[in-house]
Amino acid sequence: MRFGFDGKRATQNFRGLGNYSRGLIEGLLQYSGDELFLYSPKITEERAFNWLKENKNSRLQLRGPGNILEQAVPSLWRSFSIINDLKRDQLDLYHGLSHEIPFGINGPVFKSVVTIHDLIFLRYPEFFPFIDRVTYKKKIGYSGHNADMVIAICEQTKLDLMNFLDINEKKIVVHYQSCDPIFYAERTPAEKKELIMKYNFERPFILNVGAFEERKNQLLLIEAFAKISNQVEQDLVLIGNGKKYLEQCKNKVEELKLSSRVHFLANVSFSDLPIFYQTADLFCFPSHFEGFGIPIVEALFSKTPVITSFGSCFPESAGPDSEFIDPLSLNDLSAKILKVLNDVSLQEKMISRGHSFVQKFSRKESTLKLLECYSRLF
Repeated sequence: MRFGFDGKRATQNFRGLGNYSRGLIEGLLQYSGDELFLYSPKITEERAFNWLKENKNSRLQLRGPGNILEQAVPSLWRSFSIINDLKRDQLDLYHGLSHEIPFGINGPVFKSVVTIHDLIFLRYPEFFPFIDRVTYKKKIGYSGHNADMVIAICEQTKLDLMNFLDINEKKIVVHYQSCDPIFYAERTPAEKKELIMKYNFERPFILNVGAFEERKNQLLLIEAFAKISNQVEQDLVLIGNGKKYLEQCKNKVEELKLSSRVHFLANVSFSDLPIFYQTADLFCFPSHFEGFGIPIVEALFSKTPVITSFGSCFPESAGPDSEFIDPLSLNDLSAKILKVLNDVSLQEKMISRGHSFVQKFSRKESTLKLLECYSRLF
């Protein structure tokens, strides 16, 4: 069959939505025999060129805006005139990978699918400018009501789509995403030692990975660590980029006089991330809300114990054998950190059962289930 995909995130975003898009395409190239068409605005990122080169395949064809106007205003192409390209390529199905599909796509020519990752802008409107909230609601509302199938990446997102936007439950399918297979393979002691030397770590460490944003709650983690820092040998390592909230976190570390124990790392190479996870004694992710929480999945594949929050998607991504905390409670988080670090048998159980649980999120399983979702439309 002939499947088309919105390629904007795959070629221009190198965080969560981009990783989702690239992973989905790679999975289909590996586990299906279908023809794939990637519709992307002009590519300028070297990382995107490298990704396309690495995944060069006769079954993957790249499409871009055609005339001068479409090239000058790619958003108009993606939202409207792309329909002509989709018809010309005689698609069987078009999949909008990040919340939106072109206006006017619904019709008998081909099927349409949209992935909606979360409705955080409706749950936490204070984190989003007014114009962004209006735009997101219009685009996602249109996509949810007009696509033939809506893929929600977790049960929480499905419920939010029904409750916030009144999307028909019958057209929503929950399909869990995977993480990059780079996190599956066990790294050697030599690689872990090399990482420790590269970053000048003197102690074992607790790890957190994610962009510095208020809803991700790194400030609580820093304060919880401060409360128990004299009771544990581990340092705290936080990996991610950020602006205002990152500065707040750094200022808090200075205030607590913990600069020698808390380490901020930005722009860590992707190839180093699996070694960070596998070297860490514990992964802490006290976020208030996520679409799915891929860092949790990465940690479980890495055989690292996970502490994360109650509610949201976290029970779905972390499984029953992770430890859960109230993301508003400093005492709960600090107590759970001590509980896990002081109990070797608990760590072993969390590692073993967590690694078994996370296998359902492997790329192969995720891709085969995606193809099952597509098949329901034909």
